[in-house]
Amino acid sequence: MPLSQGHVLLCPRTHRRKLTDATPAEAAELGRYLRVLSAAVGAATGVADWNVVQNNGAAAAQVVPHMHFHVIPRPELRSRGAERFTATMFGRGQREELDEEEAAPLAESIRVAVAEVVWGEEGGKAKL
Repeated sequence: MPLSQGHVLLCPRTHRRKLTDATPAEAAELGRYLRVLSAAVGAATGVADWNVVQNNGAAAAQVVPHMHFHVIPRPELRSRGAERFTATMFGRGQREELDEEEAAPLAESIRVAVAEVVWGEEGGKAKL
């Protein structure tokens, strides 16, 4: 379940259990796409701050034994409960399910933003 509106995962197709299992080339490519995805999520959600989270191993809270990265938009918090929200962001609280009707337009906005970021970087020669 998402931790905030726009929370997305970057998952490589090749199975790697931990980041250190990736080849240097795979790690470099993931880094490239993390930057693209971060920019796209920010553009689609209007949120300027975000976390990139990746856990390696059970003791580090890795639940799914396949390397993946979370890009989590962090809207500015102006309430008394802000510290509780921070705890929830990293699994120490309740998560709410995302309604499919609400998720679909946001997912489309993120897809469009990814294409725009890549298109802009590749001088109009986007590979997406």
